[in-house]
Amino acid sequence: MMHAELSAHSRTAQQWLPDIGFGLENLTSHKLRSLLTMLGMIFGVAAVVAMLSIGAGAQQKVMAFIEQLGVRNLIVEAREASNWQEFQKVRRTSPGLTLNDYQVIRKNISDIRQGTPRKRFMPAKFIPKPQQENPIVYGVEPTYLDISNLRLTEGRFFDAADDEAASPVCVLGAAAKDSLLGASAAVGQYIKMNEQWFHVIGVVSPQLAAQTEVSGMRPEDLNNIVYAPLQSVLFRLEDSQSEIHDEIDGLYLNLASSAGSTTDAEVVRGILNGSHRSAGDFTVIVPAELLAEQKRTEQLFDTVMVAIASISLLVGGIGIMNIMLAAILERTREIGVRRAVGARKRDIVRQFVIEAVLISFAGGLLGIVVGFGISQLIAWLAGWSTIVTVSSILLAFLVSISVGLVFGIYPAVKAARLDPVEAIRYE
Repeated sequence: MMHAELSAHSRTAQQWLPDIGFGLENLTSHKLRSLLTMLGMIFGVAAVVAMLSIGAGAQQKVMAFIEQLGVRNLIVEAREASNWQEFQKVRRTSPGLTLNDYQVIRKNISDIRQGTPRKRFMPAKFIPKPQQENPIVYGVEPTYLDISNLRLTEGRFFDAADDEAASPVCVLGAAAKDSLLGASAAVGQYIKMNEQWFHVIGVVSPQLAAQTEVSGMRPEDLNNIVYAPLQSVLFRLEDSQSEIHDEIDGLYLNLASSAGSTTDAEVVRGILNGSHRSAGDFTVIVPAELLAEQKRTEQLFDTVMVAIASISLLVGGIGIMNIMLAAILERTREIGVRRAVGARKRDIVRQFVIEAVLISFAGGLLGIVVGFGISQLIAWLAGWSTIVTVSSILLAFLVSISVGLVFGIYPAVKAARLDPVEAIRYE
């Protein structure tokens, strides 16, 4: 049994290896024609690789940002009024987001492990003067450190005692620290926000920022933030536009499990719709849902990109068919001679299919190299993040081989059907 299988493999190798060598000889004897035939495959594969690399780079940044938000978290963002007239209209039905909302939610959802309200504040002036845009102040409770998975590069985060006493302490984001204090050590220094001095007790490590807008999230630089105790911000910093702002503008809720995040989000919406009389002045963000939606979007994007790029591969396949049909006319006498000396139809089919696949194989390899180069060039010129994945390379390569195989079959069958006698007489 084993001997029979080895004999079969040996016969297969004896049939295929000479045809592969003969196919390579034919292609190299017409180098320019072979290269021009490959161009469609080269650009098609390059387009697939480059487009998928752009999509993968953009999606990775967004998904990493959503994961940073925490798949076990729920985030409530207030939709604050932009002017007095809009504020008056909303206030006829809703009191806005309040600390009482936070307490009611905590009492009615047992799945919440910890949470914190948030009060955003934008000081009109800083001392020292920032080198970049003015940082945003986040007034939060100490639990924000764990909820947002922050890491400290210097010092410590404020604790419950600091919050209860409304202590004038703060923790700087990475960009805020560089903008305000430069390269010097930050811990122990003081910064002045409006008329209040705050003691810097820590610095947060850099965080990811979404390159594209994420549904429901404010377009803010998460590194250009000053974190301070909630009570300190509420009682020490007076907002000049506080009359049209909510008491608080955000809630962060950390759940025991991400499995119930959708259900808990509906409960939160129900509670707030009840107290706000369905004014629609808030948004509930569920990072777990955003992550799932982003993955679906990525799959759709990849499918569309591959479909668009496959048009180039289709054109390349037509080019292969065209050149193979022309080759049959050139080699009609050769085909007749091979048939006359004993070659079967399937031998002729195999010979021409191998040549078509060799063209697409070589075009696919060159296309992968060109596609990688294009993705790197785009990353360098446009500043985008691009990632060439193994899956995109395999997909493009397999499609190119398949195109060569499919479009090479018809010319091969046509060659095999030639009448040997007429083929030998052909001039």
